[in-house]
Amino acid sequence: MNDDRLLDIKNLQIWYRTYRGYAKVVNGVNLYVGRGEKIGLVGESGCGKTTTMKSIMRLLEKEIVHIPDGGEILFEGKNILNLPEREMQDIRRRKISMISQSPMAALNPVFKIGEQMVDIIKYSGLLESNNKEDMIEIARNAIKTVMIPDPDRILNSYPYQLSGGMRQRICIAMSLMTPRDLLIADEPGTALDVTIQDQIYRLLNELVKDKGCSLIMVTHSLGVARELVDRIYVMYAGDIVETCKTKNLFDNPLHPYTQGLLDCIPRLTGRGLSEGIYGYIPDYHVPTPGCRFYPRCKEAMEVCKNEKPPVIEMENEHYVACFKYVTENFT
Repeated sequence: MNDDRLLDIKNLQIWYRTYRGYAKVVNGVNLYVGRGEKIGLVGESGCGKTTTMKSIMRLLEKEIVHIPDGGEILFEGKNILNLPEREMQDIRRRKISMISQSPMAALNPVFKIGEQMVDIIKYSGLLESNNKEDMIEIARNAIKTVMIPDPDRILNSYPYQLSGGMRQRICIAMSLMTPRDLLIADEPGTALDVTIQDQIYRLLNELVKDKGCSLIMVTHSLGVARELVDRIYVMYAGDIVETCKTKNLFDNPLHPYTQGLLDCIPRLTGRGLSEGIYGYIPDYHVPTPGCRFYPRCKEAMEVCKNEKPPVIEMENEHYVACFKYVTENFT
């Protein structure tokens, strides 16, 4: 593994077991994160972004998920998919943290916020003494960091006593209060109003700079990704279709799907409403054997229907998976 790569995902496939058979949601994803690097993962809802992130934390239910052989999720050189549960728990406690887009799923409804935050600090090994007052003070400061007033009241509250936005900020506070090597932010602004969103995104940016941790920002918003990350991966229906440095993506989008996403962004100059991208993501039970964007692509060719496009480097670190850029002739 490249020493500069903290996380390296190789040929990852994830299938869900359903009554109709396997839903092949993630289709051979390749993705890496450098140490101290910020990357963005963008795409429509249902494209497999959260599934991919949960696989890093190994939070997918084994009973309904099948990961075919050949895929790897290397964290600091170790394949997360093969680690014993005890070692995986240690990674969750000390190495990787994930901000969920569903705060009620991340918080235990029968314990007070303070109890849950103190447990995180206790098992992270942040304090040698495990003095409860010291742990409560760390939790109190973390709550202040995410712009919530009256932290003592929050610590004594149950999750159901807080609004959706407050719960989301608590989840963010939990992720930020102990040092981590990798922070996964899965749509962290989902339940927040616009002003708080901006503050939270700035906070995440400062965290990465100050503490030197790496960040994976999962988002629908290309505008958020443009402001926060160094590189962007564009995901469509379980495939990474384009990846490059952030500036290059906006200056020179190559894949028809990326171009469609950018065309959907409202412009200050007007131009009327965007038509969006025609169609829907495919049925994962019977996806096209070729490019999964084929049914929606205005530039589709016959070869796209039956063959998966190769990943081509068009310029320095700008990769695209599209037959449009292949010069060879296919029959």
